[in-house]
Parts: sequence; C-alpha cells; structure tokens
Amino acid sequence: MENKSLLKSIILGSSLLIGLSMLGLFTFKGLKTFSDKDRVVTVKGLAEMKMEATSANFGLNFSLSGDNLLDLIKQKDVKKNAIIAYLENIKNEKNEIKINNVEITDRERYYEYRWENGRQVQEKIDRYTIKQSLVFQSKDVKNTEDKKSQMELDLISKGLTSNITTNYIFPELNSIKPQLIAESTKNARIAGEQFANDSKAKLGKIKTASQGQITIVGKYYNEDDTSEASQNPEAPFIQKARVVSTIVFFLD
Repeated sequence: MENKSLLKSIILGSSLLIGLSMLGLFTFKGLKTFSDKDRVVTVKGLAEMKMEATSANFGLNFSLSGDNLLDLIKQKDVKKNAIIAYLENIKNEKNEIKINNVEITDRERYYEYRWENGRQVQEKIDRYTIKQSLVFQSKDVKNTEDKKSQMELDLISKGLTSNITTNYIFPELNSIKPQLIAESTKNARIAGEQFANDSKAKLGKIKTASQGQITIVGKYYNEDDTSEASQNPEAPFIQKARVVSTIVFFLD
C-alpha cells in the first residue's frame, strides 16, 4: 500500500511539475509575443515623378470703352477679325480658335471723383466697357512662352494690343498614382530595413500604412491640387508629382 501511495504521489508531483512548466512556457511565449507587438518602426517613403504637359492653350483678351455702344461693338468686331486674321497667318487654323461671348459693362455713373490741389474734382469716365476673349491651342508646348512673347509684340505693332495668358494641360494624376505609391512603399521598406539592420533586428510585416496626399510642385498645377506652386519651376510645361507614404513595420 505504501508503494502504491508513493507511486501516486510521484505521478501527481510529476504531472504538477510538467503542468507548471508548460504554463510557464506558454506564459513566457505569450508575454514575448505581446512584447514583440510593441517592437515597431515607423518610416516614410518619398516618391517623385516629373510630368510634362500634353498640350497648351493661349487666352487672348482685349477690351474697349466709350459712350456709344453701337460704335464700340463695331470697333470690337474690327479688332477681333484683325486678330483672327493674324492668328490664321501664323498657322492657327480658324476652327481651332474659340471665340467667347462678349461682356458688356454699363455704368450707372459716368463720373468719378479725384483730389486735385486739395479739392475734389469730378472727372468723366466712359459709360460702356466691352470685352472679348479668344482661346486657341499651341502646337509646340515647349516653345509656348516664346510664342506668346512674339505674339504680344506683333499685336502691339499692329495696334491690336491684347493681354495674352498661357495654360498647360497635364496628364491626370490617376494615370501615375499606382507607380508613385509603389515607389514610395519601396523607399519606405528600404528605410525600414536600414533601421532594422542598425538595430540588429529583422524587418517584419506591415502593421499599418497610410498614403499622403499627392501634391504638385511647379508653376502650373491641376485643379484638384491644393498645394502652393513653386516660385522657381524648372519649366512652365513641366511639373512634379510627389507623394509620401508612412508605414509602420513590425521588428522581429
């Protein structure tokens, strides 16, 4: 009987010891796993890509003022036709020129006041102002600005002074978005691996990732972009898309 009791005690003690050992092992692994979850590194990956304009537009605006509206309309038509003739002569096809609607301003007051020799003087101003604008495409994107300067000089010499502006059309951001994101993620992983190596660790899986807003750097930018334009662009027909991705990696 004593031998059986001793055997039972040994078996019970061994089972208890094994159970406690297993409990300790699992507790250790659990604590280690919990601790490992706090071993992370946050890195940023930058990606940039140049975009060249696919086309460009000229906006040509002129205005006239006076008191006789009918005469102003006739003067406007003469000037508009002379400008169109000039544009056709420099090989801008007529069907590529968009003629916008006329804007007419009729002032209620024909006088304004200014100070002269310490007293207020009434000065007459024109009753009507009439504005007209034309829009046409540039066939040579890279030389658009040079062409604009030449046109301004030509029109001034012909007595057709006008205000000319240029606008560039760039590819949609969605066309380069996947490539930008892939590049920024790759650069973030490179930074993470460098940190892990320096820390004698191994870069693990991604815990969280967030993609920053794609911003545009350049003189010209898309309508859906809210960033400020650079004051020193490389060229007006080139802009740069930029994105920064923030990724949190586990460290093994």
